[in-house]
Amino acid sequence: MAQVWLVTGSSRGLGHAIVEAGLAAGNKVLATARDIKSLADLSERYGDQVKLFAMDVTDEAAAANAVMAAVDVFGSLDVVVNNAGYGNLSSVETRLYRNSGHRSKRTSLEQLL
Repeated sequence: MAQVWLVTGSSRGLGHAIVEAGLAAGNKVLATARDIKSLADLSERYGDQVKLFAMDVTDEAAAANAVMAAVDVFGSLDVVVNNAGYGNLSSVETRLYRNSGHRSKRTSLEQLL
């Protein structure tokens, strides 16, 4: 039986590969990205099996809307892959010095679930 997936960070890399694998397995996917233009190929190949949704995971309202959209479009939500994120590209020592006392901001999707 097909599942309904919500995948963040679907525009490239691992997120795009996860979406492709889910769709190829017959699942329905709400694929999110800040810019959904890069996901147009998925709509062309998979039609109604995929729904594209523009979302920035740091926007709590957008994350809640993505969850609601998955349920509205597909009737349920079974799997959430929170792949969106960012990288800290520096040495550990530099990051510790710059961010002493600083807490990382969690993505809004993590807070909703």
